[in-house]
Amino acid sequence: MILVLLILAVAFLLNLFLPWWCIAIPGLIFGYLFKEKAAISFVWGFVALFLLWGGQALYIHIANDGILSTRIAEMLGVGSPLIVVLITAVLGGAVSGLATMTGSLANQKNAA
Repeated sequence: MILVLLILAVAFLLNLFLPWWCIAIPGLIFGYLFKEKAAISFVWGFVALFLLWGGQALYIHIANDGILSTRIAEMLGVGSPLIVVLITAVLGGAVSGLATMTGSLANQKNAA
């Protein structure tokens, strides 16, 4: 659980100043340092960014009365603006999960 909180906090801070792909950096670092198995690392990394990006997208959706997410939903043809929030959360989770798993696998490779 501490892995989730660390990835979430560092990714949030990096996302304030750097491009979107910087969310992979904490996953790589903490995946390497925490020495978890690859599958567990993926899950924790996924959960961290799913919560972060999902929460941020939901906040933006609520703050502007769904105007932006409704327009994006129409553009993508997905129907509901909440599906856009879900897609955002899943994409962020996938990037961080894969990065955390990569860090974990790099650590296992060095240990062998």
